[in-house]
Amino acid sequence: MDWITGIQRAIDYIEAHLTEELDYEEIARKSFSSKFHFQRVFSILCGYSLGDYIRNRRLTLAGAELAAGHEKIIDIAAKYGYESPDSFCKAFQKFHGITPSQAREANASLRSFSRLSIRISLEGGCMNNYRIEEKPAMLLTGYGKRFTGNPNDRGRQDHDFACENRLYEYILEGMSGQHEDVYQVLKDFTEDGYNFYCAYELPKWALEDFDQDLGEMANHFEHIQIPAGTYLVCETERCEYPVELMEDLRKQAVTQWIASSDYVLREAPELGLIHWPFEEGNDAVNHSRYCEIWLPVERK
Repeated sequence: MDWITGIQRAIDYIEAHLTEELDYEEIARKSFSSKFHFQRVFSILCGYSLGDYIRNRRLTLAGAELAAGHEKIIDIAAKYGYESPDSFCKAFQKFHGITPSQAREANASLRSFSRLSIRISLEGGCMNNYRIEEKPAMLLTGYGKRFTGNPNDRGRQDHDFACENRLYEYILEGMSGQHEDVYQVLKDFTEDGYNFYCAYELPKWALEDFDQDLGEMANHFEHIQIPAGTYLVCETERCEYPVELMEDLRKQAVTQWIASSDYVLREAPELGLIHWPFEEGNDAVNHSRYCEIWLPVERK
């Protein structure tokens, strides 16, 4: 069974059981993959989490039933998994922009979130500059924040995070002696978000005296253990702003490479490595920038 068929089987299972309690392990089994792999692939592919899809589909169907006017609000709330009318009302209003009672009114405007159908054309030879690498364990030092949503829509959060933390960037840049390369670390993925870090690999002397040298400032940083393992390493093209290409590259890695390989995503931090040389007025140097994405993988 191919990868796309497996994903569609899982979606079909979800749709057939929207009024029941859904077990993510069982959903993943329908696609013949692990819970972690399925959720990460779904998020990268669709741009929203599995939980968001289930919630939006339930609220779409609930809105249609309310508009039809045949059932009580409390019964529809229970049917779609809400423990109380209040929690249902809050979720319904957030999604549709009106209350459940207003949905019964004539000409009420309701939002619709359509059933997902996976149709991807997997064309060979489209993805360049990738390799499988065995990476040793690493210790990175960085500053981070809990981001909401998924990495495909982090643009605004990423921009604000960078602007708010320039001082920490300059401190680690100076201690590492690295002025061109910076790591991004994405870890602890849940339905609501993930932890995002900008990080550097510091020399031994800097790590030994880190707390003493920085004093209270050291509390703003975290030492992040990256376990040894296998990674799919993908590179963007060389250009002036390669960071803007990382989102599409992640999706391409999943839909073109992982989908046609015997590898799956494994539970480990995802890394980005940004190569950012800079020389005022030198287009050749500034257009030589590129980014790498390291996706943790293992054989099926």
